[in-house]
Order: sequence, then structure tokens, then C-alpha cells
Amino acid sequence: MSIVHSDILQLSVSERIQLAEDIWDSISTAPEQLAVTKAQQDELDWRIEAYRQEPQAGASWQDVRDRLKTRTSNPPL
Repeated sequence: MSIVHSDILQLSVSERIQLAEDIWDSISTAPEQLAVTKAQQDELDWRIEAYRQEPQAGASWQDVRDRLKTRTSNPPL
């Protein structure tokens, strides 16, 4: 299969977004095929250990999202 860049550019924006989503979905079905670098693995190990030592130190996704929404709706002057 050969995909030509110019053919992709002829698609509408919504079609290109759908194409990107379809490609991402096809990649995410096989995460074991994505290599993790040593630096990434070290960071993951560090974060897991930090969480195990002090699980209450983090914030829930809901809290983080609420802070971000507040920040974007009330930008600093």
C-alpha cells in the first residue's frame, strides 16, 4: 500500500482528523509493539515508587482538570 502526501492533503480537515484517529486506534491496539526507552522506563519506575511511598501526595484527574479549567477561564492579568 502506498499513501501519497498530496492525496492526504486533498482530504477535508475532518477526513484527515478521522484518518489520524484511525491510525492512532490501530497503533493503540498493540501497545506491546511500542518500545519504551530506558529513560522512559526509569521515569515510570520512579513515579510508581514515589506513589507507593506517598500515595496521597498526588491529585486526582478531576482535581487537575478543574484547576486547568479555572486557569483557562480566569487567565492572569
